[in-house]
Amino acid sequence: MEQLLGIVLHAIGGFSSASFYVPYNKVKGWAWETYWITLGFVAWMIMPIIGGWLTTPDIFAILKNSPGSSLNMTYIFGALWGFGGLLSGLGLRYLGLSLGQSISLGVCAIVGTLVPAVLDDKMDMLVSSRSGNIILLGLLVCLVGIFCCGYAGALKESLLTESEKKESVKEFSAMKGTIAAVFGGIMSACMALAIHYGGPISVEALRAGTSDVFVNTPIFILAMAGGFTTNFIYVMILSARNKSFSDFTQRSPFLTRNYLLALLSGLMWYGQFFFYGMGSTKMGDYDFASWSLHMSSIIIFSNLWGLWLKEWTHVNNRTRIWLWAGIILLIGSVLLIGIGNSM
Repeated sequence: MEQLLGIVLHAIGGFSSASFYVPYNKVKGWAWETYWITLGFVAWMIMPIIGGWLTTPDIFAILKNSPGSSLNMTYIFGALWGFGGLLSGLGLRYLGLSLGQSISLGVCAIVGTLVPAVLDDKMDMLVSSRSGNIILLGLLVCLVGIFCCGYAGALKESLLTESEKKESVKEFSAMKGTIAAVFGGIMSACMALAIHYGGPISVEALRAGTSDVFVNTPIFILAMAGGFTTNFIYVMILSARNKSFSDFTQRSPFLTRNYLLALLSGLMWYGQFFFYGMGSTKMGDYDFASWSLHMSSIIIFSNLWGLWLKEWTHVNNRTRIWLWAGIILLIGSVLLIGIGNSM
């Protein structure tokens, strides 16, 4: 039952993550970087503190009493994750929600699942036990599902004209988007490492009386602050180059709506890790598989959003079959990983 609850929490976090970029389609009169750093300020600076304050007895005392090495490594890997999030965001900008998420998160799922398992000396569990074998099968099915979604995206690119691509993704660029998505996926996996090195912070949170399900919440204050640092530097450079600082104060009928949409995006972005942190506490010895569950859930929901937003309107049945095959396989991988954990 605990593992089932963990899967449900990961699914909620996956839906939140897959949905955070949807409001961008309604933003008007803002440069991309304005929207990105506004949602980032909400998601990476404000909400982690609020989340920690609501779920722990004394969030700042917990951080103060945690080992300095753990605090530093969590912040550093958070900064590297922020660079990955930036590149992944550019992947979404140039490829669209479904294809961009499938590529970047597919890479992220592999790196973010296996590296912590290696660091924790748990790789032998995957090959030496029945439950581990089932989880390993789930990871392999996840890879096949990611390949199917990515191949569907490649078919889509070959079928559509430039005008048809930009009908659903206004800045479509296959080359820029793919490069950004792949490297973004690699660097985004650093959040799994930030959580790994933030383990002593979780221990301190538990010692302070934090409920088991919320012990990972304090980690995100440092990890996301690191992510905000990276993104803030880049956005300031980009805003200066594009002369887009005036977006924040422009006299426009869309200004208030843009801020509200960015606020909504920021809340959903933070929501993914809030629920991820809870879900990972329910996965037992195979908590390293949480990252794969999280990524699979995001890819499933982002592709469903892609269909809803008509990113696949002009493709043929063959492309849709590959897309749905990928989604079904990803759902299957989530179930397999959950079964393995429950054993």
